[in-house]
Amino acid sequence: MKYVTPSVRETAFNCPHCEVLTSQLWYSAHADRLEKERLPFVVGPDQRDEYHFDDIKDAEQRKRLNEWVDKVATGKPMLEPNSQYRSFDATNVHFSKCYECKGVALWIADKIIYPATGTAPPVNVDTPDDIKDDYNEASSILAASPRGAAALLRLAIQKLCKELGQPGKNVNSDIGALVAGGIDRRMQQAFDVLRLVGNDAVHPGQIDLRDDREMAEGLFRLFNVIVEKLISEPKHIGEMYGKLPPEKLMQIEQRDKARGGAPS
Repeated sequence: MKYVTPSVRETAFNCPHCEVLTSQLWYSAHADRLEKERLPFVVGPDQRDEYHFDDIKDAEQRKRLNEWVDKVATGKPMLEPNSQYRSFDATNVHFSKCYECKGVALWIADKIIYPATGTAPPVNVDTPDDIKDDYNEASSILAASPRGAAALLRLAIQKLCKELGQPGKNVNSDIGALVAGGIDRRMQQAFDVLRLVGNDAVHPGQIDLRDDREMAEGLFRLFNVIVEKLISEPKHIGEMYGKLPPEKLMQIEQRDKARGGAPS
């Protein structure tokens, strides 16, 4: 499945809210100076019940105000039409709005500030839960610290090695054992990229991710490829194989015994 990283240089990418690859509408930001001694109107969920507008006789207006406060109380940024004169342009502040889910993202320069879900591809659903946490944490800091994200992915790979039957203490030795056990050479290369780049992220090395966002983003794709090949595909094949009628499974076992091989 194609994944397009959210970016200020794209008009379509995977939404940071619904994750669908779709068109994004871009908005500039403007600001009005509040009247003297006036404070920002902020309503949290625990203050929502303080606003009822019962004194407003017009039922339709009262409904609109209540719906508006409901939205404010969610804490999410909103885009609302307003024809009043704006005092200031908010330079380097923009909003993107998803065509699919209508979710709004807040950007400062080229970084997403909200939502704080990260800009990496979504983690493979078959990733073990504790490793998912590492992946998602790495994704959440990718824009701010590609080196930190790479270091967390290196930890995730070490945990994944343990999940695949290795001791999980030395990732280099674990990869060697997986190679000896017959994993595809391409998987070995993916493991080693994540290991080496992750090592250089926390120790002085030749790979510097501070100015190489593309390399950092590629690490997440490699991680998902490893999980897909070594966990998802065997799981799916095993599930489908297990649904075969017992007599068919017996025939396969007898065939393989006759050939002197293990059942497959």
